[in-house]
Amino acid sequence: MKSFAFASALAAISSSLVTATPTPTDPEQPHKRATLPTVTASGNAFWTGSTRFYVRGIDYQPGGSSAMADPLADSTICQRDIAEFKKLGVNTIRVYITDNSANHDTCMNALADAGIYVIIDANNPLYSINRFEPAASYNTAYLQSVFATIDEFIKYPNTMAFFSGNEVINDNVTSTLSARYVKATTRDMRQYIGNRGYRKVPVGYSAADVSQNRIQLASYMNCGTDDERSDFFAFNDYSWCNTNFVQSGWDQKVKSFTGYGIPIFLSEYGCITNGRDFGEVQALMSSEMTGVYSGGLMYEYALEANNFGIVKIPSPQASTVQEEAGFTKFASAMSAYPAPTGNGGFTSTTNSAACPTKDANWLVDSTLLPAIPDGAKAFMTAGAGTGPGLKGDGSQNAGGTSTGDASPGSGTSTAAPSSSKNAAGVTKMGPIEKAPLIITGLVFVLTLTGTMLL
Repeated sequence: MKSFAFASALAAISSSLVTATPTPTDPEQPHKRATLPTVTASGNAFWTGSTRFYVRGIDYQPGGSSAMADPLADSTICQRDIAEFKKLGVNTIRVYITDNSANHDTCMNALADAGIYVIIDANNPLYSINRFEPAASYNTAYLQSVFATIDEFIKYPNTMAFFSGNEVINDNVTSTLSARYVKATTRDMRQYIGNRGYRKVPVGYSAADVSQNRIQLASYMNCGTDDERSDFFAFNDYSWCNTNFVQSGWDQKVKSFTGYGIPIFLSEYGCITNGRDFGEVQALMSSEMTGVYSGGLMYEYALEANNFGIVKIPSPQASTVQEEAGFTKFASAMSAYPAPTGNGGFTSTTNSAACPTKDANWLVDSTLLPAIPDGAKAFMTAGAGTGPGLKGDGSQNAGGTSTGDASPGSGTSTAAPSSSKNAAGVTKMGPIEKAPLIITGLVFVLTLTGTMLL
């Protein structure tokens, strides 16, 4: 969301330390409904079972960041918009702001019934990394909110992925210093998922497309020990302005990311200069890109002041929306250029990148990451407890910060996969998941019980 990072960076928040008492996460009960297959990462691609999965979606935040509203917590709003998503033919939505104290069963299940996956931003303007004061904003209260968001959404099989941040690093070179804290958050989220015995939902970062540090940032998020590396990398690309694959520079970006080693997709695209016919969909689904990219999310669904949206919503609780010209164009592009069959020329193995060195455009001078704050360590075993939601005190100046650097490998999960009682579903793990999948008798019993309940 184009205004999200700016809003979070300027938030002036006075708060106390976390007041929620961490409690163990309850084991998820068997579902009576049929569910979508979960999405996993393997090689440089996403998969549902043995089928290559491409992100063919749209960014979804009615009202924008200023509204501070969770569209997935309101069944009226989400049911209205799911009908429109089905017309578009999307298989994924991204939601920037969610309330981790709310219940999302109705909307998440309705999305699953429509065949739609969800990518969740783990941050919101109250609980996020401040790009200019990252050390202060990376604290116990912040991670409690992030982990509570994981607790709330990881139980849904159609939760495809989590973003650990959005455009925190931008074209202001000083902001590159916040990369260590975003990467630490990614590490912590992945460790929390592992320690809590959850299924391995991919975690990665949504980057701004900044030419002077694009490759350095991508390399940084995929360098270091396995516990420090992201499961995928995404970036917001507005360089295709009704042009073509070459004039937009997308051909050069494909070359730059060839051999990167983990999945890449566009977390936002859709330049509005010169009009929009969404030729990006054809390119993303073509053999020119599928060997490196795994699709993308068009920005955006709801028409706001920035004029990127493709539906006009008369009022927040309106029962119907007005489809703009862009709606028909996007739906036509999605229909004309379906996901390709086969594996799309993916790379079957994963590999890390070399960490970038400090220069005029990249100010990070260490490969070490900040250690998880002492107060947040308990969450790894006790759980995050009740989330603060969207009315909490905020976290950016809450105290309880990191007290030093972590040793490489310290973010490795300490839980054995076979001991999980909280897994939201058993999935086939690819090379990104180093430990072998062990199906326990408990999981078998729960699965059998769930089948009998259908």
